[in-house]
Amino acid sequence: MPKLDIHQFTCHSDNFGVLIHDPASGATASIDAPEAAPIERALADKDWRLSHILMTHHHADHAEGVAELKAKWGCKVVGNAADAARLPDLDSTVSPGQSFDFSGHGAHIIDTPGHTIGHIAWHFADDRLLFAGDTLFALGCGRVFEGTFEAMWSSLSRLKALPPETAVYCGHEYTQSNARFALTIDPDNQALVERAGKIDELRARGAPTLPTSIGLERQTNPFLRPDDPAIRRRLKLEGASDAEVFAEIRRRKDAA
Repeated sequence: MPKLDIHQFTCHSDNFGVLIHDPASGATASIDAPEAAPIERALADKDWRLSHILMTHHHADHAEGVAELKAKWGCKVVGNAADAARLPDLDSTVSPGQSFDFSGHGAHIIDTPGHTIGHIAWHFADDRLLFAGDTLFALGCGRVFEGTFEAMWSSLSRLKALPPETAVYCGHEYTQSNARFALTIDPDNQALVERAGKIDELRARGAPTLPTSIGLERQTNPFLRPDDPAIRRRLKLEGASDAEVFAEIRRRKDAA
């Protein structure tokens, strides 16, 4: 089976829109729907027809384009059954632990509460793709709005355990500011220092910093590295649990 084609583009000021396309069937899904007009332009550029919208969570900057796109395309909107009351125009639901068949490509639904209680991620294992929404960012993670720090750390731990070659698509272009913060937590991490320089080069020419990969995030993202001895020493939390170290990093980011 041919791999999924991926088209990433900007919505709003810093959201990413992502279309996934099965070349065999022509099926095309939008991961969330941040804004209808850029998604329409992307579909036209690719000459693709929208068949699905796969939702990660209910926030308006991920959902406000749903109604307009569904009205035009008659696409199927799929989201977490546990959050169905807050997801617009759902046609079908999925639950964590289940698989969803997208034109022969299986997506495993991963429970990722923390940013919102009902947040999920879509993992296409055979295609080595993860659509993480606002749970995991390049060099960062989502703010904990509805869940707890412990729940968010559990969510990130599930994503961290995926194969290192997994390509990660996230909801926002936050990487440059995340890199600056990461260097305050893990300044002696040479891989992080080098990555931050490359990110500055990309942003200077207006290029996106995504996708990233699970392997790269394990090496450089402090939110996935609360077990690192150097980070623990810097935070003076050598005897704390991973969840407690994560929570301190997230609190510092919130206050930054």
